[in-house]
Amino acid sequence: MFSSLRIRNYRLFATGQVVSNVGTWMQRIAQDWLVLVLTGNNPVALGIAAALQFLPTLMFSLWAGVLADRLDKRKLLIGVQIGLASCALVLGLLDVTGLVTVWHVYVLCFVLGAFSAVEVPVRQSFVAEIVGRAQVANAVALNSTSFNLARIVGPAIAGVMITLVGTGWLFVGNAFFTVAVIAGLLMMDPAKLLRTPKVPRSKGQLREGLRYVRKRADIMTVMVLVFFVSTFGMTFFVTLAVVAATVFNRDAAGYGLLSTTLAIGTLAGAIWAVKRSSRGKPRTSLLLGAAFAFGVLEVVVGLMPTYTSFALALIPVGLCLMTFMTVANSTVQLAVAPEMRGRVMGLYMLVFVGGNPLGAPMVGWMADQWGARSPFIIGGAIAAVTAITCGLVLLRRGGVQLPVTGWGRLLLRRPAGQNR
Repeated sequence: MFSSLRIRNYRLFATGQVVSNVGTWMQRIAQDWLVLVLTGNNPVALGIAAALQFLPTLMFSLWAGVLADRLDKRKLLIGVQIGLASCALVLGLLDVTGLVTVWHVYVLCFVLGAFSAVEVPVRQSFVAEIVGRAQVANAVALNSTSFNLARIVGPAIAGVMITLVGTGWLFVGNAFFTVAVIAGLLMMDPAKLLRTPKVPRSKGQLREGLRYVRKRADIMTVMVLVFFVSTFGMTFFVTLAVVAATVFNRDAAGYGLLSTTLAIGTLAGAIWAVKRSSRGKPRTSLLLGAAFAFGVLEVVVGLMPTYTSFALALIPVGLCLMTFMTVANSTVQLAVAPEMRGRVMGLYMLVFVGGNPLGAPMVGWMADQWGARSPFIIGGAIAAVTAITCGLVLLRRGGVQLPVTGWGRLLLRRPAGQNR
């Protein structure tokens, strides 16, 4: 279950990630709450901040994938982590000194997003160099576990600390927590990394990566599903804060508790994924089923009448969400050729995060016009319908096997003469 941790370089990497992820979640909660405080609980402003943070993914993630295939991933990650720590420190100092305004937050959201747009695809592709192909699924699942463990601890700490000392010191704390990642990367033994040959610089490398994905129906299906689920369903960075403040009239601690209950579910899903990682290649049917279940359960969450029932319903939502995310990531990493991994993971992160500049303001607008519950109901329905559509497409192409009888066979029957 923890086979990747036998590798010293991965232990250093994972330890740094655990510490840094706690700080990241503390900052995320503090940033959302700071925007609401500065704008008088305006959900549109919160959506704009989220959009600005994710917008750089549209601009830079594909190029970051090219850089990951060309350059030393470890050194590149060290430089990017220094940039992330600097953004957190600047925002913290502005907040602590009382100088912060909403436009400061917007600018730093964009800059932070630019560093993240480079960091995420490079980090995702670097995992395979640390542990090797045989351990990729296990390492991805363990990364998800540590991320979601931090997702429980971080918001819980943030909710209490915001009440006690305000949001500013959480940003400063995250800057120091990021040092743990940098230290782990510096302590690694580069000679024991399982590096793939660097791709020499040449014209058309980005287009080459896009053509590679376009020709792979299995990878394309994952990309489409990830885009719709993440853009319209995974909008908790906007919706939970708005629901806590406007529907249930809760303070920062109440918002933090909602994030924590969601994280309990995602942690359970991540642990389950770790246990499944030894069973071989992840199944497409599991990917589709998790996406469908997530969509249905998110609709149910949106209909919950009380704060307690709403919070408890987030647990199974988190479990299905993390199962979907882990299976999707592992599927892509195991399917791609090593020399293409950086570019493909750059595209993966583009579709995973890149829809948020569209989704975040739209979710804020829906919450403002139709109530804070509406994004859960609409987003969940879109996720479920997308999973059904992708499943039908794969069934017709023979890309997934599910029990189909009666009218289902007639519906999915291929035209005569079509190759299987």
